[in-house]
Amino acid sequence: MRKLVPAFAALAIGLIQVPAMAQEVNLYSYRQEGLIKPLLDAFTAKTKIKVNLVSGGEDALIERLKAEGDASPADLLITVDAGRLVRAKELGLFQPIKSAVVESVVPAAYRDPDGMWTALSLRGRPIMYSVERVKPADLSTYEDLANPRWKGKICVRSSSHIYNQSMLATMIESQGAAKAEAWAKGVGENLARKPAGGDRDQLKAIAVGECDLALANTYYLAGLTQSKDPSEQDIARKVKIFWPNQNDRGAHVNVSGIGITKSSRNVANAVQFIEFMLSDEAQKIHAEVVGEFPVKAGIPRSEVVASFGTFKADTVPLAALAKNNAEAVRIFDRTGWR
Repeated sequence: MRKLVPAFAALAIGLIQVPAMAQEVNLYSYRQEGLIKPLLDAFTAKTKIKVNLVSGGEDALIERLKAEGDASPADLLITVDAGRLVRAKELGLFQPIKSAVVESVVPAAYRDPDGMWTALSLRGRPIMYSVERVKPADLSTYEDLANPRWKGKICVRSSSHIYNQSMLATMIESQGAAKAEAWAKGVGENLARKPAGGDRDQLKAIAVGECDLALANTYYLAGLTQSKDPSEQDIARKVKIFWPNQNDRGAHVNVSGIGITKSSRNVANAVQFIEFMLSDEAQKIHAEVVGEFPVKAGIPRSEVVASFGTFKADTVPLAALAKNNAEAVRIFDRTGWR
């Protein structure tokens, strides 16, 4: 019996051993699930790390992180606007991303100087125009959209959306609040209809003749172009991109970006996820499937994105998007651009 005791003891210890922690990472994301799922699937296939996805609005996800505090299960937060990334940082929701890959791949202009967040991809917000009713030679700058000659010709989504707020925030930074307000007032007076719908709806409005011009992110046009729906392909054929302000400050550019939450319990997996998202494989998916511009140099654009042409990007620091957001909202409210 004495000889059997050690054997039983060893067996008991083996039975009560805690199983290894599951290989997973928890992601809070504003990105449409259909756009991000190919990336998540590719990451899991490569690393065997499961991604638990929670989708929601950017503000709602940030408020959820605040409410959950240190008990939050989230490891990562993805947003589609630099202003929200800066806001999350200011609220103390992020921890530094310790990754040589991020520092070597992502240009300094597209990541937080303190390492709290990084861009994953880039998107431009140029002028979209009707190929049937507008000559590109008649287009020049964002500022020109406030010219009365465009009265009743412009479609745009609501000023309550962060895309428009960030665009106005860059204008406040580069030209001052007074000029930015005059621009918002002028564009508001030139609208063909009350702002409604998303960017894709503005492109549809151009195609059916409700307006001649719109402001929209490039990947929406890419999505219509790549669609298997003939009606959406027809919309894409009727709309083209004009890159404004190429002789001065450049076209407005924003980012899809990511940060590791302060509460993360899977930091190593979170870093691995970010590094994968900056890999050649993932950056190609951003270009070919999502229709965005890769943030990593040397990655070829998809055929569709390449057809949009090259352009000079606005160099306003992305931190200005968050700094000037409140003023942008006040300007939109004062000018009646709803």
